[in-house]
Amino acid sequence: MKIAVLPGDGIGKEIVSQAVKVLERLGLGIELQEAPVGGAGYEAAGDPLPEKTLALAREADAILFGAVGDPRYDTLERAKRPEQAILRLRKELGLFANLRPAQVYAELADASALRPEVVAGLDILIIRELTGDIYFGQPKGVRQANGGREGYDTMHYSEAEVQRIAVVAFEAARKRSRRLCSVDKANVLETSQLWREVVTATGRAYPDIDLSHMYVDNCAMQLVKNPKQFDVIVTGNLFGDILSDEASMLTGSIGMLPSASLDANGKGLNEPIHGSAPDIAGTGTANPLATILSAAMMLRYSLGRAESADRIERAVREVLRAGYRTADLYTSGMRRVGTEEMGQAVAENL
Repeated sequence: MKIAVLPGDGIGKEIVSQAVKVLERLGLGIELQEAPVGGAGYEAAGDPLPEKTLALAREADAILFGAVGDPRYDTLERAKRPEQAILRLRKELGLFANLRPAQVYAELADASALRPEVVAGLDILIIRELTGDIYFGQPKGVRQANGGREGYDTMHYSEAEVQRIAVVAFEAARKRSRRLCSVDKANVLETSQLWREVVTATGRAYPDIDLSHMYVDNCAMQLVKNPKQFDVIVTGNLFGDILSDEASMLTGSIGMLPSASLDANGKGLNEPIHGSAPDIAGTGTANPLATILSAAMMLRYSLGRAESADRIERAVREVLRAGYRTADLYTSGMRRVGTEEMGQAVAENL
């Protein structure tokens, strides 16, 4: 098994190194090969996604990704900015299905922004379509109009794109509680009207799944009001980006949420959903657990090693039960640790 390791910028190297430590402790004989991406890619080759990095990503069985982005590059033309690396990887590799679990560990119920009784036992899977929608729709740009500038983007989905992500969501729901909520804005957007029609039609092949529909603004409210009503949520690129970040705060910290972005064959790019956090880079305080849990998702979805994935997730749970907390999770009475010590604790628990 060959893994492309792309740490990226900011805290990327710090958190990815801990996930690598955990993977190596498993002793699976995985080949790990590192390459620059994001700002690091621009510094190395003048491109946030250098050709050698893209080639490695193509030939690898899976990708372990850190984070990209740094204010130093904000003045570059858009195509050269670090964030373009992840968008291009998704498009180049056909990574259309983003799986983002939001699970509240019993040990962290008090760390949530909501009351413990509201979030205790929460286990949601958000499935976000990743290669369409307004992020990729054309035309887009900034132009002169009416004596000033105006920006414009195009929201676009084809029937085939919606059906493809809907099938992923229905299949995922079958492995869980057989409940699926499709989120859109069909009362306003033509794109969302098509989305709802296609998801509904696809659902006829899954009579065992309880399908519901919800407008995105109501879903955002319900995630705060009564999050445990949801099991699997499927939605488009823009709405999924926002809702999954909202869901992260239900768990206590965005530093706890992993993700997997998969192609049609299960090959995936696995990354924490948080950003590069350049303000704390180098301080050794970042939470590596989302990256470690992303490595577990990689083992489960792309490499067929579900037992090893279970071992990592159990180790994370045991470390939290033992009271280990990074700064984002720390509460009085717990054991405050840094990035390195948290990763070492998970590795030793294995």
